[in-house]
Amino acid sequence: MAALQQRLERFLHSPGPIGDLLAQLEARTGVQRLYLASGSVTFLGLYLMFGYGASLLCNIIGFAYPAYVSIKAIESSSKEDDTMWLTYWVVYGVFSIAEFFSDLFLYWFPFYYAGKCLFLVWCMAPVPWNGSQLIYHSVIRPFFLKHHQAVDNMMGGIGTRALDAASSVTREGVRASLNLAEKAK
Repeated sequence: MAALQQRLERFLHSPGPIGDLLAQLEARTGVQRLYLASGSVTFLGLYLMFGYGASLLCNIIGFAYPAYVSIKAIESSSKEDDTMWLTYWVVYGVFSIAEFFSDLFLYWFPFYYAGKCLFLVWCMAPVPWNGSQLIYHSVIRPFFLKHHQAVDNMMGGIGTRALDAASSVTREGVRASLNLAEKAK
């Protein structure tokens, strides 16, 4: 337990957005960082369980920080962080689609948004065994490798038909405009 507390203390005192924010709060209030972090996590957890707008808060947590670090990853020269955050967004997308169809039932569960938030934090955790890596390599990647050729063929056909339809609509629109212009003379 003491080792876990030491790791937490090191994390809270390390430079970065969380450590810097906690340093400013500690300087202004005089309250130790550990208590500030514990109180914030407790408040957030209770709010996700009982507060109004828990869905919005959970979606902000699952989107805002990952979007920020994704932009930083794009701007960095390292490829590893790009891959890590692309993997997160693939898992987030699959999760969002699955949630869309199951949300009607899931939001009735009392601690659904707290669980969803924990899941998203696990998916973005900066550890090798985070949720996005595990889910991508054990579920999404095997499914993709098995079915990507069929999906590519289907998408190619849809793209061609969409382009043909857009060309037809454009031709008909031009024809109708010309006819209206001739009638107006």
